[in-house]
Amino acid sequence: MRVVIAEDSVLLREGLARLMEIGGIEVIDTVGDAEALLRSVERDRPDLVVADVRMPPDQSDEGVRAALVLRRQYPDLAILMLSQYVEERYAVELLTGQMRGIGYLLKDRVADVAEFLASLKRVADGGTALDPEVISQLLVRRNGSELDRLTPREREVLSHMAEGRSNAGIAAVLVLSEGAVSKHINSIFTKLGLPPSDSGNRRVLAILKFLQGNTKDRS
Repeated sequence: MRVVIAEDSVLLREGLARLMEIGGIEVIDTVGDAEALLRSVERDRPDLVVADVRMPPDQSDEGVRAALVLRRQYPDLAILMLSQYVEERYAVELLTGQMRGIGYLLKDRVADVAEFLASLKRVADGGTALDPEVISQLLVRRNGSELDRLTPREREVLSHMAEGRSNAGIAAVLVLSEGAVSKHINSIFTKLGLPPSDSGNRRVLAILKFLQGNTKDRS
């Protein structure tokens, strides 16, 4: 896995690079702003970008806007965004597009090194990694969508799916059997209108409905 890190804090940038190198991940470049990120990706074609949501010069949404540009230009590029706080608008803006190889985590998650490295590898492999705090805020704001058909347990399972957990991972967190988790997921697919004949990945489509439903609730 070849990674480019985009983070304006030198201390965090170097810390991330060190953690990744210890985890056997090759860091091919580290940059401090969005323009440098775009140039680095064009030049080096990494497998994964890890970028801050807020970057110079304005410290607003430069990181997200750069990520959206990269997603359009390089659809196979995996991207993991990091943020100091839950910035729901930015999360939804990025995540309601192509769901393959995408993540959004709070910077606090870096402290759990093993889980952070696992998230990096999951995203690089085409999976998702959505911070539990973002999920919580989306669920709190959810109102009057087709997600209302889901039971509380099914919404809980779907939120863990959005975090990128496997059936086994969800079972471990919720203290359920994998069979029970599978039944909940099949019920979610049915209630969200995702029959087995769908050509897309139903797991990804369910997460998209989750995110899009919450976006509509705020419009």
